Amino acid sequence: MPNAFAPSDTAARLAAVSAEVARACRDANRDVASVTLIAVSKTFSGDAIEPVIEVGHRVFGENRVQEAKAKWPPLQARHGGLELHLIGPLQSNKARDAVALFDAIHAVDRDSLCEALAKEIAGQRRSPLLFVEINTGGEAQKAGVLPQDADAFVARCREKFGLNVSGLMCIPPLLEAPGPHFALTAKIAARNNLKLLSMGMSADFATAIQLGATHVRVGSAIFGEREKAG
Repeated sequence: MPNAFAPSDTAARLAAVSAEVARACRDANRDVASVTLIAVSKTFSGDAIEPVIEVGHRVFGENRVQEAKAKWPPLQARHGGLELHLIGPLQSNKARDAVALFDAIHAVDRDSLCEALAKEIAGQRRSPLLFVEINTGGEAQKAGVLPQDADAFVARCREKFGLNVSGLMCIPPLLEAPGPHFALTAKIAARNNLKLLSMGMSADFATAIQLGATHVRVGSAIFGEREKAG
């Protein structure tokens, strides 16, 4: 099992992260209400998540549709007002479950997925927030639209598929300074009139907030270290 903290530790770490987000907002002359902290609960059990819900946090992120589908309905039945974000890659054949379960999808990156999402959004009459993922580093192993293709892709989302895109998401290359990648993502968002920016994780969310992030994704600093894949 992942090395989660005891409930009291988890709540304390959430409070510490929330305070760091607030400090970063003050440093950037931004209202703290303009930044949403997504507690990334992927791989952690409902028992590990409960203490974070119980102290009032309501926004969570998951990487896998199947894991979230098994884990979250019982939590949602016990607690009101939970908001669930899909922050990992999405297969087109999982679009139905994703639209049914998630309030935001941060992984829009190809036409086939747009087509599947448009069908499910119309059929289910649900409208999750949609973020286009930008592969700012041009990394072959990562999902996402290349920066030079982003404007045309956002236009297709809107005009061909009828999707209401709300923002952009990026994950900078691990060994590069994140600031230029965040700045590039913000520039693409601005010229496409997109208001939301999902960028920044545990190590770099202060920089992301300085450069306009509206959603930051923090996991291990709240829940503890995850098991290494082996």
